Amino acid sequence: MRKINLVLFLVLGSLLASCKGGPKLMPSISGKAGEVIVVISKGDWESDPGITLRSVLGSEHPYLPQIEPLFNLVNVPENAFSNIFQTHRNIIIVHTAVNVQEPTIAYQENVWAAPQTVVTISTANAKDAAELVTKESDKLTNVFLQAERNRNISNAKKYEEKALRDVVTATFGGSPYFPKGYTLKKKTADFIWISYETTYTNLGVFVYSYPFKDSTDFTPAKLLAMRNDVLFRNVPGEMENSYMTTNMSIDPGFRWVKYNKRSFVELRSLWEVQNDFMGGPFVDHVFLDKEKQKLIVLEAFVYAPRYDKRNYLRQVESIIYSFEFF
Repeated sequence: MRKINLVLFLVLGSLLASCKGGPKLMPSISGKAGEVIVVISKGDWESDPGITLRSVLGSEHPYLPQIEPLFNLVNVPENAFSNIFQTHRNIIIVHTAVNVQEPTIAYQENVWAAPQTVVTISTANAKDAAELVTKESDKLTNVFLQAERNRNISNAKKYEEKALRDVVTATFGGSPYFPKGYTLKKKTADFIWISYETTYTNLGVFVYSYPFKDSTDFTPAKLLAMRNDVLFRNVPGEMENSYMTTNMSIDPGFRWVKYNKRSFVELRSLWEVQNDFMGGPFVDHVFLDKEKQKLIVLEAFVYAPRYDKRNYLRQVESIIYSFEFF
């Protein structure tokens, strides 16, 4: 009995010590993916600060087949910002007061919940707040995009279909992380197709490679030509003589990205099926495997004709962002 009491005493003491000095347990986040709560007075929401925030975070998401905003903004007045809203995944707090000496913007994580992103803007007046949002527009957008991406990647790693990562790694030396529900649809010597399919949606990932010749291989024209050739050979449609290709009537989005110690080209546009009525958005990450002198292409695409595409695209785009060499 004395031994039992001693053990209970030690356990209780350990628990009390961890409560005092250990990590703080945070509630889980609330809110929908792609949603940002803006805590701001009604006057500022309807004037320059609110207008500027809507023009930055509520602008049209690029390369979707229908109009959708980058984020859905929800205004919450300062006096209504209660516990219910404090656990939201994405929060912007705009505070204007004459006693604020210098405009500041603070980026924080896990203030009231986890995994949470909170941005606090403090200025003396509405004009300064709008100017600070404009100045920080790129960082402000990227912080929330990265936060959404990190949540998706964390979920993929936590609920991973490891067998799919092993298959891709065996062929290309590295792989993204695929969450539960994704399955292997096709595999050849240099092309792998993995997808998550329901009755009305198809979220897909292509991983393929081809020999690198010179720097012109990274131009949009060359990348799209190779994409169309690879998909012509590997992704047939449901109709006779149909196959996946690129909508060539629009100029693609093209930029170099540095992420997680890798540099790659991001190519963003719309796909379609030749001789059929199917299409949707896609994003390619293209980088050089220096050891094998091959270009590796990671493609995320969405087919969801009945639904908005933004959140679906971000889910599957996060998968290709999670690529690692193993």
